[in-house]
Amino acid sequence: MDMLFIWLGILSAVTFVLSLLLLPWFVSRIPVDYFTRPRDPHAWHIMLQPHTIVRNLLGLPVLLAGVAMLVLPGQGILTILIGLGIMNFPGKFALERWFIERKGVLTAINWIRQKTKHPPLQL
Repeated sequence: MDMLFIWLGILSAVTFVLSLLLLPWFVSRIPVDYFTRPRDPHAWHIMLQPHTIVRNLLGLPVLLAGVAMLVLPGQGILTILIGLGIMNFPGKFALERWFIERKGVLTAINWIRQKTKHPPLQL
């Protein structure tokens, strides 16, 4: 049992460092018009495409690690967002839109984009 906590601590520390290093890269890769372009809200067919299945299988452990980090040391919310960013599922855009509209989130993201010399996101 002690070994489990040691490995969870190591995973948490590695994810924390990676999330801090990769955050500016992830934020700068978001297209400026990401939140203004039209979406198909009933696109369930995308779930059956092989690349979507692979993305979801890769994103799920990251998402679960983020949930674990809510009670363990580490960047839980940030890791959850990275996991969701990797994944692709119906309703993802609405979840992202809800999150980006929270007080201060858009300001922080646009601040990071400004530091990486990218234009601010449009809502």
